[in-house]
Amino acid sequence: MSELLEKARKYEKEAVGKILDHKRPAFHFSNPVGWMNDPNGFSEYKEEYHLFFQYYPYATQWNSMHWGHAKSRDFIQWEYLPAALAPDCAYDNFGVFSGSAIEDEDKQVLIYTGVEEKILENGEKSIRQNQCIAIGDGIDYQKLEQNPVVSADMLPEGSSREDFRDPKMWKEDGRYYMVAGSRSGDGSGQIALFYADALGEWKFAGILDRSENKCGKMWECPDFYPLADKQILMISPQEMEAEGLEFHNGNNTAFLMGSYEKEGFRFNREKIQSVDYGLDFYAPQTMQTADGRRVMIGWMQSWDNPMYPDSQPWSGMMTIPRELSLKNGRVCQRPVRELEVYRKNVVSYQDVCVEKETWLEGIEGRCADLELRLKGDSYGKCRIKLASDGRLYSEIVYDREEQVLTFDRTHSGYKKDIIGTRSIKAESINGVLSLRILIDRYSVEIFVNDGQQVMTSLIYTPFDAAQISFAGSGKAYLDVTKYDIMVAM
Repeated sequence: MSELLEKARKYEKEAVGKILDHKRPAFHFSNPVGWMNDPNGFSEYKEEYHLFFQYYPYATQWNSMHWGHAKSRDFIQWEYLPAALAPDCAYDNFGVFSGSAIEDEDKQVLIYTGVEEKILENGEKSIRQNQCIAIGDGIDYQKLEQNPVVSADMLPEGSSREDFRDPKMWKEDGRYYMVAGSRSGDGSGQIALFYADALGEWKFAGILDRSENKCGKMWECPDFYPLADKQILMISPQEMEAEGLEFHNGNNTAFLMGSYEKEGFRFNREKIQSVDYGLDFYAPQTMQTADGRRVMIGWMQSWDNPMYPDSQPWSGMMTIPRELSLKNGRVCQRPVRELEVYRKNVVSYQDVCVEKETWLEGIEGRCADLELRLKGDSYGKCRIKLASDGRLYSEIVYDREEQVLTFDRTHSGYKKDIIGTRSIKAESINGVLSLRILIDRYSVEIFVNDGQQVMTSLIYTPFDAAQISFAGSGKAYLDVTKYDIMVAM
């Protein structure tokens, strides 16, 4: 074990016990200490779910990237494991960036981007991003002597040597495959495909898809997987321009849906859909469970519109893991079914008429799972206030006539000038808008119409602001069921 990795493990072990459980999210994953961004290595190994993550243990800002590590048996309760990787080799001295993991026979194989920074003889700085492998037993990992196993020199002529990262690997019919993000000769994003019959011997297969400066610039954190009868290429494009309410300015995430001709390594894109419409979501990654589910997790943060806490020794949360499905041409998302085990204290109301601001006994809380059906044809807007104390609150507003749903955290207590609202086109189905809302101390996740759309956003409102209220302009009718989510620490 290197000195850098040993130092990180010692530090996190000492620090994690000093952070009180009730100061963390109750049922969303947060890092042990310090800084966290992208999920990495989301996978199953020896019948347990593993989650690695971009990690800097020593401060709550991005710095020299390590890989943190945790595992779970149900996606909800996570056990911290020792940090898995540190930037301790010449080829990854500037950071061990994002990547993935697979179970290969009895070993766990990690693939990651090693970033090398050095000063050339002429004084210029050289940065190279290449793909590297480490193999281990679920705790300790040994980097391959052949690293880097995939270099940017293997990309088509004109491709960037500095922007080539975030490998996602899988094994199929005895062969290894990997997709990675890079920039093409026109400066915009492309996704490269590689294959190998041995982990140290990779070959370039082709470019699956390109932005051509039409869908943002650099494409980060790719994932490539079948879903029902379609193939999904999932990307995190940077520097996008807004397109109606489907994509916002800056960093986004997208499902590229289409077909895949495996023999010729050809992906045929048919459709594009935003992954998440909220204020805080990036770099999602998926895994397939033993029972056949495709489960996705994402980083609950925004590079462009950062909302960091200033009073805790950790900064970073992941979304609730979500089961993906394909319905009527859309990728839909639902919280993993395992969450339902932790539902307690059910309170339910049917056909409640809402006009003036209304509070319902038992409908409150900051660790809650709400199911709502909004009905009626005589109201203009319906407002749902969450995490409220009368002065501070976040708000969900549905404009029935415009069919637009908005999340607004302007009055949540944040003291910086950041973007606080985001809207989506959300159509009622047979006169009913269905919402499932997960509230977990620092976050709100809104699943619209059985997960056809999702909005993920952070809030840092004091925990004693726990009221939930409803109001309509005109008469709206609500069915509402609330469960407390109670996870033993």
